[in-house]
Amino acid sequence: MFRFKQFTIQQDRTAMKVCTDACVLGAYAEVMGAESTALLPTVERILDIGTGTGLLALMVAQRNPTALVDAVEVDESAFGQAIDNVAASPFSERIRVVQSRIQDFVPGIRYDRVLTNPPFYTNHLRSPDVGVNRALHTDELPFSELIEAVVRLMKPNGQWWVLLPPYEAEMLAAQAKQAGLFAFKRLSVRHNAKKPIFRVITGFAFGENSLLDETLTIFEPREPVNPGEKPSGETYTSEFRTLLHDYYLIF
Repeated sequence: MFRFKQFTIQQDRTAMKVCTDACVLGAYAEVMGAESTALLPTVERILDIGTGTGLLALMVAQRNPTALVDAVEVDESAFGQAIDNVAASPFSERIRVVQSRIQDFVPGIRYDRVLTNPPFYTNHLRSPDVGVNRALHTDELPFSELIEAVVRLMKPNGQWWVLLPPYEAEMLAAQAKQAGLFAFKRLSVRHNAKKPIFRVITGFAFGENSLLDETLTIFEPREPVNPGEKPSGETYTSEFRTLLHDYYLIF
């Protein structure tokens, strides 16, 4: 179980648990539209592809108090867990959880925002757990089919936000470009200043855009309590605290 300020994630029946990088995606993706700037259209409908526990759907429902969110999940156990997590939240009337392959999902509408924390392993060793394999490996949702779904389901002026490791993020960006989706914003995430980038969050839109590159460092050395002491351990950076302030109980 993972408690946030406004909702709780139960995760005993799902293969993929709450992780820091997914929380960063939920807090970073631009889901406010006209509420944040008059230059952007109102964000009324949001799609979470592969919702798992329902984490991203709940995070964006908290951030955008009027948007309707569809959370699609193929795995039966994860679907049931997401249903329960949403039902126990203050946002249950605005989130619909659907059990479906995204390739087969036909909602009859298009979305202003699409969020995805997709499977990305291609040739790694398999787990004996079918749910883990489905969550981690691209067999059931290769990038080409994910991109096709986004093109089909997103509004022409919409945005797609996706979380991947660096190499896979480059692969996806190259394939997305062929489908007319171009990166306009990219957040590189690292544990601390000495560690390499381990996740990349990319915002895509139709049509070529200038690309804004940003970096988020999660931890920094903890300041010594007494003068003259060496730093001991790590603490969250101010940037990370600000980003997750509305969600993490410790902030």
